[in-house]
Amino acid sequence: MQNPHLARDISRLIENVETVIVGKSDTVRMAVAALLAGGHMLIEDIPGVGKTMLARALAKSLDCSFKRIQFTPDLLPADVTGVSIYDQSRGEFYFREGPIFANVVLADEINRATPKTQAALLECLDEQQVSVDGVSHQLPQPFFVVATENPIEYEGTFRLPEAQLDRFLVRVRLGYPAPQDEVDVLTRQVLRHPIEDVKPVLHGEQVIALQEQVRRVFVEDSLKEYIVQITNATRTHPAVKLGASPRGSLALMRMGQAMAAVAERNYVIPDDIKQVAVICLGHRIILRPDYQVQGVTAEDVVEEVLHTVREPTGLGRHRQ
Repeated sequence: MQNPHLARDISRLIENVETVIVGKSDTVRMAVAALLAGGHMLIEDIPGVGKTMLARALAKSLDCSFKRIQFTPDLLPADVTGVSIYDQSRGEFYFREGPIFANVVLADEINRATPKTQAALLECLDEQQVSVDGVSHQLPQPFFVVATENPIEYEGTFRLPEAQLDRFLVRVRLGYPAPQDEVDVLTRQVLRHPIEDVKPVLHGEQVIALQEQVRRVFVEDSLKEYIVQITNATRTHPAVKLGASPRGSLALMRMGQAMAAVAERNYVIPDDIKQVAVICLGHRIILRPDYQVQGVTAEDVVEEVLHTVREPTGLGRHRQ
């Protein structure tokens, strides 16, 4: 990277989160990359594997405002975004901010909210603002939403609509830890949970500076074409009913830049794109029902596409 201090800051952030999340280095790196890319992250996995802990560890590692929203079926849009209240003493309305007005927001069990409440998040995720009674209110910067959901338990849940899934830069899964890592988890929590000892290692201005640096990571034209070929291949795959949108291509590029920054490079290589293709595109693809019955997953499609689309060659002649 061009700025060694930024590389050091990224490394410190990753190491800090890994004091809580054991044995999931790749997932932690991708979560940090999502923050650096300026997007939002959806963590989808079974209960008890550390979804909420990953979100809390990220939040506590940043010296920024943090709010947690526990999504339930009776949660209203105004409970998230805020509401206009009439002040009798002044004879005018004022806006009372909801919990979405924070630098880091944990949207816990997001699929338990009704579609109406989920829809209220679309403007927040995409435009980073809230509109109430015709007035737009800008959300604080940096703004990073970490949403969690349980894909197994469907009672009392509402499926996230495609439009909302598309607003998340990445969808990651943690999975079960390896046996030795699980022993390490037990050892660390004998007296107290390590999340209690996490201290901030970055502040808001540093996060914004890191995000600006990521946007300056160089992407050759041939790599941009490679990205578009990957997303286009998802649209023409026989198992796919609806392929990844141009927002998927942009997500691939942004995450590719972020992964290059995490690797302390100021240029993107094909491996950066391949590392994040599944988490960037898997949730943006809708499969045909007959292929779903056969057990085909969107992740399978992306993996197949990566094997069929040819990587660009001769990179490096125009790196900046």
